[in-house]
Amino acid sequence: MSQVIATPNTVNSLTALQVPLADRTLLLPNVAVAELVAYRAPQVSAGMPAWFLGQVSWRDLSLPLLSFEAASDGQAQVGPAARVAIINALGGRAKVKFIALLVQGIPRSVKVGAELLRADAPLAPLELDAVLIGENVLKIPDLVGLEQKLADAGLI
Repeated sequence: MSQVIATPNTVNSLTALQVPLADRTLLLPNVAVAELVAYRAPQVSAGMPAWFLGQVSWRDLSLPLLSFEAASDGQAQVGPAARVAIINALGGRAKVKFIALLVQGIPRSVKVGAELLRADAPLAPLELDAVLIGENVLKIPDLVGLEQKLADAGLI
């Protein structure tokens, strides 16, 4: 059974991005993504968790590159269409403005509104909800939780 996700005071529509990963598609507000850049191998350190892929350079910054799949009980994969999404940090840490997320392809823009339906799908760790857009199930990630995972591991 699907439920509509809306409250009486919501905006009529929001521009969002369908972000393809290796094993699922995320739905992010457009404003969460600062930039999409070509994948380049990160600087790797030994002994790091599997979901932490290393550090990547972006605009004179060194950003932690994460695999959402590995952080939420999946496997990190770098496919032929790999890109890096630069995500605006939401955790309120003064020195952390951005994190980098491995994605598989180019995110697609989509307008979502009050008719957005909740999907009856199992949620993995770091997934807040699942929604339906057409026939596709998209997962809403916990970006603050992902950033907290970095902090808990001492990586930010």
